[in-house]
Amino acid sequence: MDSVMVWLGILLIVATVMWQQQRRSRNAGWVDVFWAWATGITGVVFLLGGSGDWAPRMAALILLVVWSLRLGGHIYRRVRDEEKEDGRYAAMREALGAKAQPVFLLFFWGQALLALGFAMTFKVIGEQQQWNALWVMSGFLLGLLAIAGEGLADRQLSRFKARADSRGKTCREGLWRYSRHPNYFFEWLHWISYPLIAIGASHAAWLWILPLAMFLFLWFVTGIPYTEKQAIKTRGDDYRDYQRTTSAFFPWRPAP
Repeated sequence: MDSVMVWLGILLIVATVMWQQQRRSRNAGWVDVFWAWATGITGVVFLLGGSGDWAPRMAALILLVVWSLRLGGHIYRRVRDEEKEDGRYAAMREALGAKAQPVFLLFFWGQALLALGFAMTFKVIGEQQQWNALWVMSGFLLGLLAIAGEGLADRQLSRFKARADSRGKTCREGLWRYSRHPNYFFEWLHWISYPLIAIGASHAAWLWILPLAMFLFLWFVTGIPYTEKQAIKTRGDDYRDYQRTTSAFFPWRPAP
């Protein structure tokens, strides 16, 4: 418990530094970079410091490092290079007015708590003594598939946005033909891999809360609602038609 409290303090300090960066740049997207890398670093420390068997620890370690570097790096490049703030945070900033900075500070601190909460997954796996090779391999392969799928979706969207004729239009190419948010779907799928790896560990059943929490956040809170509201604002009827024909989350064949 002492190590958890130490890491909570560290994450709150780093979150405050990132909030200051947000104040200077007027881009709250830095919070997403912070969450991906903070979760990854904290989880790696818990895995390396654990005394559990090597197989589940190494499987989770490889997945976590690849996921954190890919997602954090992708968001970092986007926040660094794009002139405009993510529409979700720009709308929050406009709605909050003079209260924006205190609320953003609480939001950054909240992300520190979330990063620690998700990283606790790896404290459980780090101490895991009982494990099943089939479940560990299944979780590992599912995690690799999910990370690859999310990376592919991000690349397809980036290529579409880079085209001169994409302005005001919706990406319907590749994975985006089957889901309006394939990146969110694969991010959620990735978090299912760790409860599978942890089967047999003490307190492993609690880890299933993580994919449930991720789904609820993406579906109801910070993911789909704000993203689609911004999409309708910028793309209008083109996005409304996309909503009519394309599954919101789970990939499925498009409607005629």
